[in-house]
Amino acid sequence: MKRRDLLAAAALSACGAARAQAAAFAPADLAHAAALRTAGLADTEAWRLLEGITTEIGARPAGSAAEARAAQWAVAALTKLGLANARAEPLPMKQWQRGPASARLVAPAPHALVMAALGNSVGTPPEGLEAEIAWYPDLAALRADTTDKAKGRIVFLDQKTDRTKDGSGYGRAVGARFGGAVEAAKRGALALAIRSTGTDRDRVAHTGAMGYDIAVPRIPAFAVSVPDAELITRLVARGSTPRLAVNFETRSDVDATTHNVIAEVPGTDLAQEIVLIGAHLDSWDLGQGAVDDGAGIAIVSAAAALIQRAGKRPRRTVRVVLFGNEENGFDGARGYGDRHGSAVHQLVAESDFGAGRIWRFASRVQPAALPLADAIGQQLAPLGIERGDNAAGPGPDAAVLMRRHKWPAVQLHQDGTNYFDVHHTENDVLDKVDPAPLPQNVAAWAVTAWLAAQSPLPFGPPPL
Repeated sequence: MKRRDLLAAAALSACGAARAQAAAFAPADLAHAAALRTAGLADTEAWRLLEGITTEIGARPAGSAAEARAAQWAVAALTKLGLANARAEPLPMKQWQRGPASARLVAPAPHALVMAALGNSVGTPPEGLEAEIAWYPDLAALRADTTDKAKGRIVFLDQKTDRTKDGSGYGRAVGARFGGAVEAAKRGALALAIRSTGTDRDRVAHTGAMGYDIAVPRIPAFAVSVPDAELITRLVARGSTPRLAVNFETRSDVDATTHNVIAEVPGTDLAQEIVLIGAHLDSWDLGQGAVDDGAGIAIVSAAAALIQRAGKRPRRTVRVVLFGNEENGFDGARGYGDRHGSAVHQLVAESDFGAGRIWRFASRVQPAALPLADAIGQQLAPLGIERGDNAAGPGPDAAVLMRRHKWPAVQLHQDGTNYFDVHHTENDVLDKVDPAPLPQNVAAWAVTAWLAAQSPLPFGPPPL
């Protein structure tokens, strides 16, 4: 190597060393993070908040009177926690509403099905409809079908959801719920029925959002419980052609209002920059919305309260955002971006995977900030949390903001092994939540938010 190349390499090395040295947290900030971690493990606030919203409000469909009461409840709760500037920001939306519903097998033997209309679905004709089932093992098989098998029938997708720790099984299955009606309608089907997108074996149905294509006729779409789906599959395996009758009502495009609820731990010298830790306020109309997403509301609110109580103001403002209408349109995320998009956001992240123990920390920050993300990971390690990659998916609303505004993000992965047993069902109630992991969650979120607020470098722009 030539001398000038050696000098250049040395200069680059020195520059890298200087950057690494600059990209380090102050010892006092790390010590405070450790104190927050210890205090978080003794937290009882999260369970109190979760019990409160599920008991006092319950299900909170976006745009409903219950969601409006939840917004008032949240403003009062965040104020009581000592957070500043607690307010509800209203946003217009179009609401989908569920009406009476029933489905039953009429042949080869009568059998009432446990079912739920999928969010956004049109209803059946007033008299209902009845037809033979066209059975497919999954969405891929339906897409591959070039025959007229589905024409004039009710397509049934037996798409199974694998039980996984990271939720990837749901990710592989949810396409059947969201896109199945379009594929069935392309082939002349009268309606779509799916095996519930869940990992339980209870006789409950999982709802959830589905979508249409404006170029394809809209057909009714609904889910049946896993045991009922397996009955249909057994009948088909025996050579039967089951016949199904279904009747349900829905309303779409109802003018309504949802709310983002916001509160803050005000910053000091960089107060205009925001560390956003979020959850979503709304839930489906089934159950109480305890797991999805009462737990997230409780966790991030308690984490911000812990930072507030600890007595040291952060450099950047730590902002709790409880988003409206995550479940069926992301109006809250889009509305937040429209209203606050000009502010510098150091971080966006969301707790929306129940109350399971956090096991991995992932980031999405600029390369120069990676040493800082690694340092956060080191502070989380005593909580049993491993360091993940730099391609974080920060939760649904936060991901919308990350993509639209190029804001940096982190993800605190929770153990979702059992999450999809109750997700979007009437079983999403308080007694299905294990309170034991909540303090670990609070500790992890408090440490992450505090150190992000204290960072000597901006975390963005992130790699997208």
